[in-house]
Amino acid sequence: MNNQPIHVAIAILYQKNKFLMQLRDNIPGILYPGYWALFGGHIEPGETPEVAVKREILEEIGYILPPFGEFGCYPDERVVRHVFHAPLSVELNQLVLNEGWDMGLLTLENIYQGSCYSQNAGEVRPLGNVHQKIMLDFIQTYQQT
Repeated sequence: MNNQPIHVAIAILYQKNKFLMQLRDNIPGILYPGYWALFGGHIEPGETPEVAVKREILEEIGYILPPFGEFGCYPDERVVRHVFHAPLSVELNQLVLNEGWDMGLLTLENIYQGSCYSQNAGEVRPLGNVHQKIMLDFIQTYQQT
């Protein structure tokens, strides 16, 4: 069995102090089932994190990333998360959710409280703890208080 962590590329997409997040499918066997998380996914063999994040965002929501920046890297024992950030320059209704249970523009309040209502789920769902930490780090780094 391979004990090496998997590498993923994820994107913080922002628009007017709101952040696009995916409500992950609520199925056993995936990380953070039924939790709000950032869009992105596995880095394929031979791919760079930058290429992977562009591919994943296009596959998951049909959005072509504008010029983007690297935010940081968040490793743990199972996953190494390569985090990028970019503006979301289209309206939510122009995106097509191809993966996940729901998507939404979460407010700063949602991020701080660690949960957000999902229309598709019909209830308030939590943010994944790693994703909440990444978002809080991003907000602290780039937002004026």
